[in-house]
Amino acid sequence: MLLTLKILLLALSLIYTGICLFLFLFQSRMVYLPYSVLEADPSNVGLAYEEVQLPSGPETVHAWYVPAQHPRGTVLFCHGNGGNISHRLDTLVLLHRLGMNTLLFDYRGYGRSTGTPSEQGTYADGQAAWDWLLAQGTPPERIVLLGRSLGGAVAARLAVENAPAALVLESTFTSVPDMGARLYPYLPVRLLSRFSYDTLARLPKVRCPVLIAHSPADDIVPYALGRTLFDRASEPKAFLELTGDHNSGFLLTGEAYVNGLDIFFTQALKAD
Repeated sequence: MLLTLKILLLALSLIYTGICLFLFLFQSRMVYLPYSVLEADPSNVGLAYEEVQLPSGPETVHAWYVPAQHPRGTVLFCHGNGGNISHRLDTLVLLHRLGMNTLLFDYRGYGRSTGTPSEQGTYADGQAAWDWLLAQGTPPERIVLLGRSLGGAVAARLAVENAPAALVLESTFTSVPDMGARLYPYLPVRLLSRFSYDTLARLPKVRCPVLIAHSPADDIVPYALGRTLFDRASEPKAFLELTGDHNSGFLLTGEAYVNGLDIFFTQALKAD
């Protein structure tokens, strides 16, 4: 009986260790879900655009620049961890409707961008997009950083390193270890995590207006993490409650989402 119990405990220990090893070695495949094929472009939704190639270290980042007819400002959009820019056309239409120029880029390893995604790489790619806007003559005080999900961590880093007009964090987590600890509560995720994306630590250093948008029904990033981000952010700040799940909350919220962005953009850009 005692021998059987020892064998059982050893087997469980080996299984547990194996799961931890798998999580450590393959976590990048859980963090990044890139898709290489562009399934559409802004012309499919009636938007004129410029194809842009951004130098980012040894890599080339692919982007679309969509100008508004009478722009009130420019949005630098940092998308989430899945798909590519061709899956964000609904967002482009919405921002165009609000009179915002938009630069939408793919991280390295996504879409037509070269390379392999990494945490430092996504930060560098975001900075390359920011630098391109400045090189085109866009004043920093007319740029709003909008990050969705993982893109919120990239946008928050950009906000600390630069001087944007405003920062929008939509359906964003506090950090990867925080997310992992919630997903795998019985594993030592904080010890195993090779990623940080610590949005929470960066928010107190952001000196521009901040809008946090999150849904109580978010099925991937818990609503509580969005509220924690809001609590940590410095004033001026605002919270926009979304409706619906993680990936479609901005659409399901409808006009309340559009109006919330409209008010925030107006205040941040000091437009009439």
